[in-house]
Amino acid sequence: MPNITLEGPPIADLNKKRTLVKVITAAATEAYGLPPETIVVILKENLAENVSVGGVLISDR
Repeated sequence: MPNITLEGPPIADLNKKRTLVKVITAAATEAYGLPPETIVVILKENLAENVSVGGVLISDR
């Protein structure tokens, strides 16, 4: 059972999240040749104040 974790900024629109996980699941289903029921997608939403690039918080950029 493939587990796919996607980390990024929060997505406020629930319908956009639904679309995102459907597209990711479809791509994984095709790549692995497995049924969609076996694909696990986990969204980890990180606030800009909790992520830095080059030593600078994204919220400070």
